Amino acid sequence: MQNTKKLTLAVLVQTALISTAFASEQSESKGFVEDANGSVLFRTGFLHRDKKDGLTNDTSSAAQTAIVNLDSGFTKGVIGFGAGIIGDASFKLGKNGHTGNQMIPTHSQDNADGTKDAYDHWARGGAYVKARVSNTTAKYGTQVSEIPVIASNTARLTPEYYTGLYIESNEIPNLNVVAGKFTKNQMSNQISTDKDVTGQGLDRAVVWGAKYKFNDQLNSSYYGLDVQDKLERHYANVNFTQSLKDKSTLTLDAMGYHTKWDKDALTDSHTTDDLANRKNSIWAVSVGYGKDVHNVMLSYQDNTGNTGYDYGYNADGLQSIYVPNSYLGDFNGNDEKSVGLQYNYNFKNHGLPGLNWTTAFVYGWDIDIAKITDRSKIIDQAEEHEFFNQVKYTVQTGALKDASLRVRYSYLRSSDTYNNVSGQYVSNVIGSTNEWRLFLDIPVKLF
Repeated sequence: MQNTKKLTLAVLVQTALISTAFASEQSESKGFVEDANGSVLFRTGFLHRDKKDGLTNDTSSAAQTAIVNLDSGFTKGVIGFGAGIIGDASFKLGKNGHTGNQMIPTHSQDNADGTKDAYDHWARGGAYVKARVSNTTAKYGTQVSEIPVIASNTARLTPEYYTGLYIESNEIPNLNVVAGKFTKNQMSNQISTDKDVTGQGLDRAVVWGAKYKFNDQLNSSYYGLDVQDKLERHYANVNFTQSLKDKSTLTLDAMGYHTKWDKDALTDSHTTDDLANRKNSIWAVSVGYGKDVHNVMLSYQDNTGNTGYDYGYNADGLQSIYVPNSYLGDFNGNDEKSVGLQYNYNFKNHGLPGLNWTTAFVYGWDIDIAKITDRSKIIDQAEEHEFFNQVKYTVQTGALKDASLRVRYSYLRSSDTYNNVSGQYVSNVIGSTNEWRLFLDIPVKLF
């Protein structure tokens, strides 16, 4: 694993030196102010979960935020320098007496009924500095990660932030190489700038990887992650798109994660008492067909190992689940297999460009369930299924261009043992739930 890191860093250094053979982004810099960009995203979010598992309480959260992104250009010269600010300021809407779901930060003290009071208002974020040589950029400070092995949660009110160094190089045509080291993690619903989902701080997370575009049809990528004393994770993906004679498109996709957890890491669904030997491999294949306003996707997903794909527990990103069968449920249980069917319809032919409807059904089975008191003994093969529907409208023109309203509903049901109704079984599932999500996004460009 150390050899992989060294090889990636060596490639970054080597490609950074090949600056004369290809067009340079830095040579085209207009200046610190001239290339600057500033925007504010005003987001109103509502998330309600009607729990049906008989074990956990319903949750409901509503809030308003303004997510600010101020990004300078690069100074002129062989080496360009810049800086930026990213952050959010929010306030709750209503009492939010049963908040949850990583939406709103709460005070630590419990009420008499076991609930926690939500913050009335809060602010988060930070600054960063950056430098660029040729087509290679280094950024240090607060940032949002989009790498599949350590992806920031952006599906709630506010994003998940990481603090550290991130390097991205595009010196070779069609090849994007990245490497980074993060030392702080701030979850979407946390005030502290150094807490993961367990409330613990992040010591060190090293990430590396690359993606390569062979041609307009074929793309591939690989990324790796090492979170100190927690886990080692690898991700790979291959995507192929073929245009057909009837103006339709066929898309084939294959991906996979492999994770090995250290002894001190946190997982919920492991079916082994040997904490130093927890492993999971989750892989999936999908085929998509699109023509005009229609798009349909069929997918198969499979887990192997002695734990489910337990992500987000160890400062490894609460959105590090780039798999096709991920909606409300992720169908990532221990040894779980699942099939999914998704259909998307665009209403542009009805005079409503920007209006899209997505519906899906996923069925998962063969989930290994064990008792907490004896994790090595499988006592049930559970199942789960989900109906998913989402309608999203994005304004196409005018003063509100790119503003969007998204309404989403999920119906998720699982076996009693997977729901862990009795509280004595191994499980990492959300639990049988009816969920509503409503998000109104209004972006405003400042400069």
